Amino acid sequence: MAEDIEIDIDDLERRMKGAMESLRHEFASLRTGRASASMVEPVQVEAYGQMTPVNQLGTVNVPEPRMVTINIWDKSMVGKVEKAIRESGLGINPQTNGTIIMLPIPELNEERRKELTKVAAQYAESARVAIRNVRRDGMDQVKKGKANGMPEDDQKFWEGAVQELTDKMIGHVDESLEAKQAEIMQV
Repeated sequence: MAEDIEIDIDDLERRMKGAMESLRHEFASLRTGRASASMVEPVQVEAYGQMTPVNQLGTVNVPEPRMVTINIWDKSMVGKVEKAIRESGLGINPQTNGTIIMLPIPELNEERRKELTKVAAQYAESARVAIRNVRRDGMDQVKKGKANGMPEDDQKFWEGAVQELTDKMIGHVDESLEAKQAEIMQV
């Protein structure tokens, strides 16, 4: 019985990679002074009786480096989308031209860049916490294995494997944070 106790490292790695993917998504929504279609993804609009992402109400394009355009399919939704973007906290003032909403991306000042690096650091810390929570789950599995008769050598091996995976993933989070902060501070 004690021989068939095994920790599912693949599941732990999948869950940690999920935290990394979430971090990438949050970083993509951070405005760095360059236009990106992903920056409007978090914006939700009250449409047809439910909250709907902007990219499901129109076509999002980046025609030039400092401009995002949204071509709204339903003319009656233009005002609601414009209002949602204004209230989203993106710090962008939308301009409407018929069914096309233009989002000119203003140049970031030094103060705003520093604020954004702090926000990026908060996102990274949240990802680290999520990874540590997965690590804790893995260590709990090892403890259960020990209680069910797992040999001490196996216990040490699995604890080492879980810790090694955790260190690797937190290293990826730190690298991503450094790259994002460098991108934000770039003028």
